[in-house]
Amino acid sequence: MTFPFLALIIGLALLVWSADRFVDGSASTARYFGMSPLLIGMVIVGFGTSAPEMMVSAISAYQGNPGIAIGNAYGSNITNIALILGITALINPIHFQSKILRKELPILTLVTVLAGWQIFDNQITRLEAVILLLVFFVLMAWTVWGGLKAKTDSFGSEVEKDLDSRELPISKAVFKLITGLILLIVSSRLLVWGAVKIAHDFGVSDLIIGLTIVAIGTSLPELASSVIAARKGEHEIALGNVLGSNLFNTLAVVGIAGSIAPVSVEPEVITRDLLVMAGLTVSLFVIGYGFKGPGIVNRFEGSALLACYFGYVGYLVYGVLVQ
Repeated sequence: MTFPFLALIIGLALLVWSADRFVDGSASTARYFGMSPLLIGMVIVGFGTSAPEMMVSAISAYQGNPGIAIGNAYGSNITNIALILGITALINPIHFQSKILRKELPILTLVTVLAGWQIFDNQITRLEAVILLLVFFVLMAWTVWGGLKAKTDSFGSEVEKDLDSRELPISKAVFKLITGLILLIVSSRLLVWGAVKIAHDFGVSDLIIGLTIVAIGTSLPELASSVIAARKGEHEIALGNVLGSNLFNTLAVVGIAGSIAPVSVEPEVITRDLLVMAGLTVSLFVIGYGFKGPGIVNRFEGSALLACYFGYVGYLVYGVLVQ
């Protein structure tokens, strides 16, 4: 039992470290070949911070552990909104931008509805997975096109400053990219093996492990970047990290897992986890629009989000204890 726990802890730590290394190497390499800072931020960094979820779910699907694959994706979404936004708001209240309310949140809500419709028959087929990936790439292309059309972009400027402060020679950038990718794969396999072994030894379903331990671990890059952004007062980046990650998880992560192998979905995902994920997404509309001026996730609302998260995890743990 000791070795699976060590594998889980080492796998999580190595996963987060290798994801950061992969992002640094990819971003520097892309800049060397002439990619704009805005595209690097949207595509390279966006993919990189969600690389842990993507790798873990892909390997889980390949090895026949659909519970971890789907639990990791939906559990990360719940963690992003309730835990990460909650912690971020406690550090520095987050102001909503009107663009987020008009564009990002409605899209995320529609994507959540699409996910609910697809899993209603307790499975995600390869065709449904391909549909998720197509929707994802269309949204990515639309977002990139809109960003390139804009005359000024604060996100692109922020990425450019960050790249300037961490400029790498091309040889070192490529080395970081390759080693980061290799370690991402190795750490994901280690993490999945440890999680499955612990689940089986304790009689806990793969789904519960995916929704909790694995979801928290793979969401650590988003937590780090959102907290840093909140401390700098960059509210749009803090919110964008969470909403962008949730879109990626719902569409790309589940889509990649389902295209590797059809994913069977436990009934509890529909009656419990999807409802929690959808409820938290809708709650952002209420918080964002506000009733007494511009929307803001204040410290009280951040505490409420954290309470929702710990209540949800407590309910999962209680279900395991009484079974």
